[in-house]
Amino acid sequence: MTPSDRDATGLLTRPDHFVQLVTPAGERRADAEFDPWVADVDTAALGRLYRDMAIVRRIDTEATALQRQGELGLWPPLMGQEAAQIGSARGLRDDDFVFSSYREHAVAWCRGVSAADLLRVWRGSAASGWNPYDHNMAVPQIIIGAQALHATGYAMGAAWEGTDTATIAYFGDGATSEGDVNEAFIFAASFDAPVVFFCQNNQWAISEPVGLQSKQPLARRADGFGMPGIRVDGNDVLAVLAATRIALDRARRGEGPTLIEAVTYRVGPHTTADDPKRYRTDEELVEWGARDPLARVLTLLASTGFDTEALEREVAEEANRVAAELRAAITTIPDPEAMTVFDHVYAEPNTHLARQRDHYARYLAMFDEGAAASAEGAAR
Repeated sequence: MTPSDRDATGLLTRPDHFVQLVTPAGERRADAEFDPWVADVDTAALGRLYRDMAIVRRIDTEATALQRQGELGLWPPLMGQEAAQIGSARGLRDDDFVFSSYREHAVAWCRGVSAADLLRVWRGSAASGWNPYDHNMAVPQIIIGAQALHATGYAMGAAWEGTDTATIAYFGDGATSEGDVNEAFIFAASFDAPVVFFCQNNQWAISEPVGLQSKQPLARRADGFGMPGIRVDGNDVLAVLAATRIALDRARRGEGPTLIEAVTYRVGPHTTADDPKRYRTDEELVEWGARDPLARVLTLLASTGFDTEALEREVAEEANRVAAELRAAITTIPDPEAMTVFDHVYAEPNTHLARQRDHYARYLAMFDEGAAASAEGAAR
């Protein structure tokens, strides 16, 4: 990467490249434009970033196991995307607001979401896992790309109130083909909304490769909407942190939105209902395995003389404890009463919802009447 590839703010003007501060081999790459944004990250701070990534990877494997054992109805794995999520989330302030898709478990971890709250939706026990205002993070959005509009609207409101709060919207490469995301780009750029659009390009929109839906790097789409784009190595936690801080700083100064494309890889299936072996090759997994976000941080730390063996040991113990808490949390999640499905659908009661509630109540009563009739017949 050369200085001519960037403008005065350090943002990429040639998004066919990407920003990388730590190579897959664990070597620190100097970058005059991006280094100042992570100057505070010493070896201790880098160790904490490794800790975050290792713990959320353990959470992910434990939740996948819980789904395979029938404790969860579904789980969307994040393995391989730890650096993209941790690096960006650790760049946020507490008062910033997060709007995520369904895969940002690591971001939820950084925002303090509990193990039980992380699992409620995927167990089918609740329509949402947590109160968004407790963590300044909206509950995961299942509708592809819809959260980009929510983030933009919230950001516009924050700006009109005179605060320097920013929002961040997480979505995948597939979501960039959705109308909601492009509409959000238009509104955000038009009104200089303080929002960061964070695209995790994990190469696959379920079974569709990113090259099929976009002939150019996704960061280039920012040009058409009049906002800057940064293409960053999404498996480099340090580069992601720097890019996110740059974008947030622009947002707080009233300079509008930024699109970040974090080039990463989804190691596991799209969800536990998916079989990626049907559309991916073993060679591809090997290639991306050599770019593992955790391994490169350990290698970099080791090169500085940091005691990585002690770090791995301590983090493994903590990760296992968190995984045990996750598994135990399953038993604390109660099965909801059937009629609670109508709670919190609308802010105020209305006749449409009341009619549905009445129909469903009478439907459920049929089973009670049938059980009572069966019991009476058996007694005779």
